[in-house]
Amino acid sequence: MKKVITYGTFDLFHKGHYNILKRAKEYGDYLIVGVTGETYDIGRGKLNVHDSLATRIENVQNTGFVDEIIVEEYLGQKIGDIIKYDIDTFVIGDDWRGKFDHLSRYCNMVYLERTKGISSTQIREETFDQYDIGIVFDYPDDNQIIKESKLVNGFEVKNIYCEDKKVLDKFLEKYDVENVCESYSEMVENSDIVYVRGEIEKRYSYIRKALVAGKHVIYDPPATFKEHELEELFDLAKKKNVILMKNIKMVHIYVFNQLLWMTQGGLIGDILSFNCAISKYDINRSNLFYDLSVYTLIPMLKIMGQDYEKFDYIVKKDGENVEFASMNFVYPKARAIITVGNKMRVDNQLEIIGTEGTIRMKNDWWKSRNFEIHTPDSTDVQVYNTNYEGNGFKYLIREMSNLLANNRIDSRRIFEDESLTIIRILDKIKKVKN
Repeated sequence: MKKVITYGTFDLFHKGHYNILKRAKEYGDYLIVGVTGETYDIGRGKLNVHDSLATRIENVQNTGFVDEIIVEEYLGQKIGDIIKYDIDTFVIGDDWRGKFDHLSRYCNMVYLERTKGISSTQIREETFDQYDIGIVFDYPDDNQIIKESKLVNGFEVKNIYCEDKKVLDKFLEKYDVENVCESYSEMVENSDIVYVRGEIEKRYSYIRKALVAGKHVIYDPPATFKEHELEELFDLAKKKNVILMKNIKMVHIYVFNQLLWMTQGGLIGDILSFNCAISKYDINRSNLFYDLSVYTLIPMLKIMGQDYEKFDYIVKKDGENVEFASMNFVYPKARAIITVGNKMRVDNQLEIIGTEGTIRMKNDWWKSRNFEIHTPDSTDVQVYNTNYEGNGFKYLIREMSNLLANNRIDSRRIFEDESLTIIRILDKIKKVKN
């Protein structure tokens, strides 16, 4: 008996899926279909899957071509399945041509031509509300929003605007965008969502104009150094009933929420110490220090709270540019130390020490896939991880999609009082004299 296997998501089941399964069955006597599991899809960043796993399995089974259905749960499962089920032929659509050639060592490889004129992507575009994203920027990179926004149903970057023609030309060398706008007003008018990725001094003005126009906004924080201006933006977003979302992708990542659960739920006991360090140098960006600081202060405030009794700091500046700062927060029964380097190098790490355990994240911890827990009564190290990929923008866009679908504007990922506390902290650093 000749066995055939194929894999797919089979989302929004259509004629093309039907034809692939029908033709796959012709290559043998027994057809096995691997349907991707929900955890696997999320882990590899495929967030635009609409149908549930149960629905997708039912649709595949209803074709009448399938003898057995399995669930694809992890990367690298295909080789194990080929061996386990003694597969003779692996069949897949020709849009994957070349990607699975390495499997020819284990069985025959067949790439089938896709049915023309229909795809799940096309159906999604016809089925879901479409949101055009516009980017205003001062740096020649998109922070991966162009690529990652396409992974969520109904979202795509369509418009861009940049005041600096040299920066714009560099941007266009790397990215293909439908509409280059002559003015910021034109970009706002043509967009449903505005992503503000510019110098800090311009962010407040850009954000405010977009909110006044009734547009949803994503912005790189801090939006401003003035507390009253940030409060004005919060109030304006509520008045216009639009989303005002900070681009802190870390808070939308599964592993970060695991971290919050461990610490806020007391699973490592009472917190005694919070140590966090981050550094990066980018010649194209001034005052990068403040953007980096937000990444360290968000987890501190969520885990340690805002009731610190004392705050002091050491700051090294070159003109107005902060090259290094060490911030010390004294809590009633704990201490937090934040170290941020811009130009001056520090070792990236996050360490949280509790009475019943220690959590450690190393290297680029703000986009890490895992963290370690060390407990006093064991030499074993527990590792909590996820298949998180990319820089996290797709998870932020998915959060925005959920808010829009439920007619809500507050994400509950970062609270207003946390943002205002951060502004007060950064304002003190900014006022330090050389």
